[in-house]
Amino acid sequence: MVFEDAEYEPSPWGPVAEQVALYEKTGGAEGREWNGGVCIILSTLGAKTGKVRKTPLMRVEKAGSYAVVGSMGGAPSHPSWVHNLRANPVARVQDEGTVHELRVREAEGEEKAQWWALARQSWPDYDAYQEKTDRVIPLFVLEP
Repeated sequence: MVFEDAEYEPSPWGPVAEQVALYEKTGGAEGREWNGGVCIILSTLGAKTGKVRKTPLMRVEKAGSYAVVGSMGGAPSHPSWVHNLRANPVARVQDEGTVHELRVREAEGEEKAQWWALARQSWPDYDAYQEKTDRVIPLFVLEP
């Protein structure tokens, strides 16, 4: 896929860059758990730069497909990776030692509600994050 040809630029936020590096170095044996939740590493292509960006996110998986929630803790703006996925609807997910190349689409309506319910099982705070912000928190489905 396109990720092999793109340059990787680590997050400028130290804790994110460190967690990604630890996760990748250990195949998810370390850096996978965060505050009682289980993480994956989401790789996207920068909307403006085309560079690979990597973000640890809560693991939401069903039958080989994944969902990622653009909550950013209920912040007033979307995380950067949301803009990346909208501009370049492809992603790479590392789930422990396995890497998946996936296509991406934004979920809406009943499909979003079903994935949201599953996401809350992984991270119960998603509802509180939605209540905290005026923006609609996006949810993306990533599938083979």
